[in-house]
Amino acid sequence: MRKYTITQFNKEFPDDDACLEWLRNYLYPKKIPCPICDKPTKHHRIKGIKTKKVYGCDYCGHQISPTTGTIFEHSPTPLKLWFYAIYLMSATRCGISAKQIQRETGVTYKTAWRMFNQIRSLLQEEHEPTTGEFEVDETYIGASKPGKRGRGAGGKMVVFGVAQRKGNVSASTPKNLKSTTLVPLIKKRALPKSKVYTDEFPAYDYLNEHDFKHKRVHHTAKVWVAGDAHTNTIEGFWSALKRGINGVYHAVSLKHLQGYINEYSFRYNHREDDKPLFKTILERV
Repeated sequence: MRKYTITQFNKEFPDDDACLEWLRNYLYPKKIPCPICDKPTKHHRIKGIKTKKVYGCDYCGHQISPTTGTIFEHSPTPLKLWFYAIYLMSATRCGISAKQIQRETGVTYKTAWRMFNQIRSLLQEEHEPTTGEFEVDETYIGASKPGKRGRGAGGKMVVFGVAQRKGNVSASTPKNLKSTTLVPLIKKRALPKSKVYTDEFPAYDYLNEHDFKHKRVHHTAKVWVAGDAHTNTIEGFWSALKRGINGVYHAVSLKHLQGYINEYSFRYNHREDDKPLFKTILERV
């Protein structure tokens, strides 16, 4: 992932006009479709207090805004602050809180929280099933209730993940950890004949019957690697996820947990992109 500094950001996006022009050029690299002329036409920028985000058709005058259909639509917050919030969220490996966005941008906490969640809504990804080697594991987020210990201790939220070795990770919050729930989630990522590596959790007992090449590593026996069988990849992702939640957000609710998971999954999946993460997120508007 290429670095993108605050100096580069300020040079490329010095004000709202630069942000709007980038958005227009990205969404409409040639001409803007005009619903009145019924064809793509040239548009010119219409400037004014109430029309500062609008372009007009050179032929009929019909107005269109590049922010339509994006997270910026109807927002009174300046585009420069939106772009800067995206930059802040992309510039750290561990994530950034809405409170930090508030401090950095000067908006209210309510606005920062809304921006934070709108930006995170861009980060949900769907991956087509493919063949290869996959690691499957489950983990728990949150504190357990007093007197409870061990796997799934009361109060903890369950998270399930599938990581393709040298590929992408997908994680979600399933309603339970039964085989009937987890196997369909594995099938969404791994095609038949794929190698699937797990620990000894009973929900994975019948993966061979679903035409997977299943191998296990027995953690209860303190065996972490057995030949090519291990779950180190997905466990490395769990570590990053938990460090981020505990260190930046401290605590999350089940209602918003999937959004945080999507954010860390997106950051992990695009860690080796040949362009800055900021641009990768921005291009999802």
